[in-house]
Formats: sequence, C-alpha cells, structure tokens
Amino acid sequence: MQQRFAILISAASLVFSVACSQSDAGITMAVKAKMAADGTVKASEINVDTHNRVVTLNGTVGSRVEKERAVTIARDTKGVTNVVDDVVVGPVPAATTGSYGEKAEDTAEQAKTENAAHEAKVKTEKAASKTAEVITDSAITSDIKTKYLAERGVSGLDIHVETNNGVVTLSGNVKTKAEETKAMSIARGTHGVKRIVNKMKLG
Repeated sequence: MQQRFAILISAASLVFSVACSQSDAGITMAVKAKMAADGTVKASEINVDTHNRVVTLNGTVGSRVEKERAVTIARDTKGVTNVVDDVVVGPVPAATTGSYGEKAEDTAEQAKTENAAHEAKVKTEKAASKTAEVITDSAITSDIKTKYLAERGVSGLDIHVETNNGVVTLSGNVKTKAEETKAMSIARGTHGVKRIVNKMKLG
C-alpha cells in the first residue's frame, strides 16, 4: 500500500513539474537554473522575464560569446516559443568594491552626462536655428512693406509680401508695369532676400 502511495506521489510530482515548466514562471525558473549551472554565462548579470512563453533577456555581459550562450540556453529551454535578446555587451556593472568598480560606475555616469549634454546642445541649436529663421523671414517682410509705404509710385497697401526661407513672394494688384518693376527692385535690394517670386497682376 505504501509503495503504491509513493508511486502516486511521484507521478503527481512529475505532472506538476511538467505543468510548471510550461508556465511562464516555470520557464523563467528553468532558464535561470540552466544559466546558473553553465560555465560561460554569469546568471547574476542577466535578467529573465517570460510572458506567454516568450522569454526576454536583458542586462549587460562581458562578451559576445556569453550573450550568444545565454540566448541559446533560453531558446533550448522546454516551452519557450521565442526569445527577445536585449542583452548588451559592454563593461559589466561592478558588484565588487574597490577602485575598479568605482571607475566603471564613474565611466558609465560620465557617458550618460556627455550624451545628455550633447542632446541638449543639438536641441538648443535646432531651436535657435528655427527661431532665427522665423525672425529673419518676418524682418524681411516688414522691411519690404515699410519701404513700399515710404516709396512714391508704389502702393504698399495693394502689394502683399510673404517671405519663406528668404524667398519673397509678391502678389496683389499694381497700376502700371513701372510700379511692378519698382516693387520687385525694392524687394530684391532688401537684405536677406534670396529670390523673388512675382505673382503681381496689372489692373
């Protein structure tokens, strides 16, 4: 009777183990156990997460060999349908004390600071460039309109001026060809103007 009970317990344990190994938690445990037993992979440096039997690996390892071995172990684990490899090869974050660990942390922190400073500089330059462009276009338009209003023979109220990246578009009605020519000449002689687009009409 005792022997039969022991057999039943063993069978139940086996079924439970198989079922467990197929669950996300069971797969995660199995992958971690394999990595811990492997001589190449430092299991403490790799995080294992399983969702719907898809295993995601992340962390930092010291070599490409270790990275590839970790992926192989995960892929070969029973129940795993896919592996997402987010493992990075680089300086391993130091878990030990001493100058080497402090140096590695300082280097990583310095790299982060430099990257942040570079990104901020690029954003500032882009913003400054965009602002300068808007001010320049606005200034060109204002300058031309002011000249038209001060110039005899040019109807500053009837000529519309629009500037985009230094390209000035003139539209509206002019009374004579001479007025049209003069308006274009004034615009062309304004500082910052790259090109004139004439859409003015006689009438």
